[in-house]
Amino acid sequence: MNPATIIEKAMKEGRAALTEAEAKQVLKNHNIPVVTEVIINNIEDIESSAREMGYPVVLKGLGSKLTHKTEKGLVKLNIKTPEDLQAAAVYIKGAAGTDLEGFLLQPMLEGKREFVAGLFFDAQFGPAIMFGLGGIFTEVIGDVVFRLAPLDEREARLMIQEVHAQKLLGNFRGEKATDMDALVKVLVGLSEIAMTIPEIKEIDINPLLVSADGKVTAVDALIVLGERALHKVTHLPVDPQAIYNLFYPKSIAFIGASAEISKWGQFMYSGVIAGNYQGNTYLVNSKGGEIIGRHVYKSVTEIPDPVDLAVITIPANRVIQIIGELKQKAIKYVLLISSGFGETGPEGKALEQEMIKRASEAGILILGPNTMGICNPHISLYCTGTHVQPKAGDTTLVAQSGNLGTQLLAFAEKEGIGIRAFSGSGNESMITIEDYMEGFEVDDMTKTVVMYIESIKNGRRFFESAKRVGRKKPVIILKGGRTQAGASAAASHTGAMASNVKVFEAACKQAGVIQAEQPMDLLDLSAAFSSLPLPTGNRIAILTLGGGWGVVASDLCTENNLVVQPLSERIIEKFNLLLPSFWSHANPVDLVAEMRTDVHMEIVDELLKWEECDAIIHMGIIGRKTTIKSVLESTIAIDKSYDKKFMEDSLEILQVYEKQLVEKTVTVMGKYHKPIIGVYLLTDETTRTVIEIAGQEYKGIVFPSPERAVKALAKMYQYSQWLKGAKE
Repeated sequence: MNPATIIEKAMKEGRAALTEAEAKQVLKNHNIPVVTEVIINNIEDIESSAREMGYPVVLKGLGSKLTHKTEKGLVKLNIKTPEDLQAAAVYIKGAAGTDLEGFLLQPMLEGKREFVAGLFFDAQFGPAIMFGLGGIFTEVIGDVVFRLAPLDEREARLMIQEVHAQKLLGNFRGEKATDMDALVKVLVGLSEIAMTIPEIKEIDINPLLVSADGKVTAVDALIVLGERALHKVTHLPVDPQAIYNLFYPKSIAFIGASAEISKWGQFMYSGVIAGNYQGNTYLVNSKGGEIIGRHVYKSVTEIPDPVDLAVITIPANRVIQIIGELKQKAIKYVLLISSGFGETGPEGKALEQEMIKRASEAGILILGPNTMGICNPHISLYCTGTHVQPKAGDTTLVAQSGNLGTQLLAFAEKEGIGIRAFSGSGNESMITIEDYMEGFEVDDMTKTVVMYIESIKNGRRFFESAKRVGRKKPVIILKGGRTQAGASAAASHTGAMASNVKVFEAACKQAGVIQAEQPMDLLDLSAAFSSLPLPTGNRIAILTLGGGWGVVASDLCTENNLVVQPLSERIIEKFNLLLPSFWSHANPVDLVAEMRTDVHMEIVDELLKWEECDAIIHMGIIGRKTTIKSVLESTIAIDKSYDKKFMEDSLEILQVYEKQLVEKTVTVMGKYHKPIIGVYLLTDETTRTVIEIAGQEYKGIVFPSPERAVKALAKMYQYSQWLKGAKE
């Protein structure tokens, strides 16, 4: 019987699940290896079937309602005699009662390894495939991984390689390695079912038994029928050009302008005007009068000139009533700072929905509400609650937390990271994360995408757009709500429950998204990705002024899937000519306090042209100025033969030395297109993560600590590998 007939019959009978035998017929039809078995309707026929099959055997109760047979004692294993078989059959018949439709007889397969595979439908992301450690410990251990369907063979292999219990896949306790091709067929087969049989809601194959010869067999299976979890479309896509226009206003009206320094109505216009925005600005307040010596209009309709963007800070309950005025003034874009909408509960959600309806009817696009603001340094537009002014660059930052977003902006300003644009996305009543993602795809000025996300509106759309963007530029995401406590906080903060985090993480991995673990990672990764060439491999050379740092860095590399490559004899002989005889003669290369720039650069050059080196981390070479400054200050304090000018001259020499070193490092990166990441010896108020060198393709990157340097390099290698696979 073919799968379509099996499913049609089950649905006509009003069943919610297939029997185990029916489920295996469906799986077998999609090249999934299943155990040989016999269906027996009469208890009297069991013994003859077992004799023909050969002992030992397995006997199971069969019935569409018997979905958890093991827990009910309806599975009897390793039956070796007719007497034991008869006793098992009698027990199963009594325990199953009226739900029993027959018996299932199988040969007893032996194997020490059990896996699990399955299919389910996520409300956000659609069909998802699961694979992991199986048997009775599946739920307890939780060693499972996910991917979204459709799934090809390459993605299925990558998925299998992520399971922690990798030793079970190789030669194991005298048993041969697991047949990887068979496991791949299982996962691809499940994907095919997901995409071609809409009546199937869920599949659970547990266990996938691996026998001593490595053969993979599905010995138990459950297929649940019914309507799949379908995503409800709540937001229509926004044209990327419209989002672009919102960030390039030629004139701005501030509705709710105030003279009080503690109010948002003052924060917004003061930041824009002080930030040297070159467009026209207008202050609007229903009371009229003057603020900062400027005329205040009682309504936007009084403004004599065209207005591109309205920045609104009035109370939530007054926003709807001014939409008509915005329409009359032909203002198409609104930055809605005001809170008091969907994030506050049912009443706020209803108010937000009514506002969206009226804005849509008026042809108005709203960013927000409950947003911290936007900035576009390329036109000196700094319209955020905190008055930070990062320089113009090519990193676009979107955050569903305004406070976190503006903190990251402040860090970018301090560390010299150039920003293409920033948006605190707020409640995303009209412009969603998915809209931003599709905007990044067509925005040539965006070279690196950085996002803090707590929830998404359309998982499948997010996944597809992120995958397209990832092929052109790196997408770096920090997901809030990864834990139960975090998810609850996210729900109260954004008014939307976070999707299943494991499925979200699987979607990101499949789409090539670089996942950050901490807020600081976002801009660390942004700095590295936007400034350095991608490594083509994971073989690392480490240069250090002290042995201890080399040990720490080596450990960090190993923990992050990077290889500290042993030096070749040729490299060692070359370095013997450059360094004192007591240098480390190994990787990490201990420079034993060698201070000469020419020596450092010759070593760097030798390593970069070495085919077994994919990247370099140097530690302590930059930042000695800070250490020596404190020494000079102490010296001047106790020895009057030295003066302040001596200190300034000495520091200037060191400054020139470090600048020359960075310049030469950046130049040589342009020659070999391999990344070089530095680690400061010490930092002070003048140190920067990103150091730009005029006329060079790449930039200098120096982090304050080894772990930040290693983590950035590891993520770059991860993305490089994904990109390679995506292009194959």
